[in-house]
Amino acid sequence: MSEHRTSRIIAHYNLIEPKKPRTIRALSVPKPSCSMRGGEDKIAVPETRYATLAALLAAVRDCRACEAHLPLGPRPVLRAAETARILIVGQAPGARVHATGIPWDDLSGERLRTWMGVDQEMCYDESRVAIIPMGYCYPGRGSGGDKPPRRECAALWLDQLLARLPRIELTLLIGQYAQRHFLGSRRKPSLAETAKAWREYAPQYVPLPHPSPRNQPWFKQHPWFEQQLLPMLRARIKALSAR
Repeated sequence: MSEHRTSRIIAHYNLIEPKKPRTIRALSVPKPSCSMRGGEDKIAVPETRYATLAALLAAVRDCRACEAHLPLGPRPVLRAAETARILIVGQAPGARVHATGIPWDDLSGERLRTWMGVDQEMCYDESRVAIIPMGYCYPGRGSGGDKPPRRECAALWLDQLLARLPRIELTLLIGQYAQRHFLGSRRKPSLAETAKAWREYAPQYVPLPHPSPRNQPWFKQHPWFEQQLLPMLRARIKALSAR
């Protein structure tokens, strides 16, 4: 995509982001009352329900539930439309994605699009592809890379978002956090084993490693990934995109 096109996308995202943080009292979590699926921590879930997906997305983008724990402040990054047939569930935005507001706007995103066999236009066409990570804001750096996604995001919003996406036929589960949440006890002891057993989860789910350049040794150690899984993934996405 041209620099002009990229700048237009960035400008679009900057326009839809709230210019001033706005506190939503319903999202404060002083007294835990509802447990997350598959998690030990208990996080209160607001009773508010939203009439449309647009209203729900606006509420998610205004969320300040874990503001105190975010080193760069809150900036939820996600996108979806009710017509989407493909859902990408990753970990959490990195620092670059936090800066631009565009999901997968980094080297990992370039590799992911190569895996999928799509270009930026297709990837960012929310009428066809929804992008909802396990954590919506940049969680900060840890000792071995970015910190895990905040658990509040899935507890507060994920079920509501999924309920508003009735046409999803393929969900890409990128990394252990997405696989743990969606696959539960069906997940294998390691990420490599889970990905290699992709046939057990098809056609609804495809488990994938994170496409980070730091995972290059993993890709070399598991040649079956490019030889077997990726051709299937590209064919499935091509078929869904043509409908």
